[in-house]
Amino acid sequence: MLEKDFKQVVLDVKKQITTTQYAIMSQANTQLIELYFKLGKTISESYTYGEKFVDNLSIELKLEFPNVKGFSTRNLNNMKKFYEEYKDDELLQQLVAKVPWGHNIALMEKIKDKKEREWYIKECIESGWSRDVLKLQIKSNLYFRQVTNNKLTNFTTTLPTVQSDLANQTIKDPYLFDFVTLNKGFKERELENKLIEQIKNVLIELGTGFSFVGNQYKVIVNGKEYFIDLLFYHLKLRCYVVVELKVTEFEPEYTGKLNFYLTAIDDKLKSEQDNSTIGILLVQEKDKITVEYALNRVNSPIGVSSYEINQIIPKEVLENLPTEEDINLHIDIDNELE
Repeated sequence: MLEKDFKQVVLDVKKQITTTQYAIMSQANTQLIELYFKLGKTISESYTYGEKFVDNLSIELKLEFPNVKGFSTRNLNNMKKFYEEYKDDELLQQLVAKVPWGHNIALMEKIKDKKEREWYIKECIESGWSRDVLKLQIKSNLYFRQVTNNKLTNFTTTLPTVQSDLANQTIKDPYLFDFVTLNKGFKERELENKLIEQIKNVLIELGTGFSFVGNQYKVIVNGKEYFIDLLFYHLKLRCYVVVELKVTEFEPEYTGKLNFYLTAIDDKLKSEQDNSTIGILLVQEKDKITVEYALNRVNSPIGVSSYEINQIIPKEVLENLPTEEDINLHIDIDNELE
């Protein structure tokens, strides 16, 4: 057997094992959620015996199943609430069975609106969010920023309907870069560099499907060099996405420059299999009417969103904060003294 054939066989075997492991875990989770739903039904219907009923049930289950976790009084009450939340909604019953129990508890505690909760559940399933990521997305009010907010784009007039809908779902407003620390009066390059340092968090904030291509990406047009702030490829949209950063409020001329970049990427990088390149312009502030006027006759697909950075620190304070090297040196000295 040739080496390349052997490697392919190994890859196929690994894929089969991984797929099977995932299916087993998924099935086990579904069965656990179904069990909790049934237990919740029993507890709900037996609650007439008094509040001590759950405490006593917890004690009995712990004695009978000492090696099994999940039978605390608190968790049994969560099962009761779980049943009462979804007993009359078969669609949500099917969806909640696909996400872990910890996710379900977080959703019940933090999201009261059923439609909003359904959206988060579907995102968990599609994107594979951990519980910590789910909590972060809820805290950042992702549903409002990505679904209900009135986003400013020209996608409906510049993209086919299917791609337009997906692209519009992808856009957020505002984008939250809470993980970035900048001094007051920061410049565009400073923001860009900080985002590159935290590219993993940037990708989480942008959403599922974004793959980072590069920053200050060089394109040459008629012998002259131009540099794009951030370039991504979106795996679901099957297109390149140009992101331009501005540290000022929106100005109409920004769309002209972004349109130029989209044309260049379509000419230089886009393949026959790729869809049209999309542009996202991130500004500190924007006026709805001005943006709509600016996008009205632009033929390239562009979305304009604002962004927020909460960790704005005065420059003199930021400059006096200890560096990572200072912290590591301090730790090393302390260890030596011990």
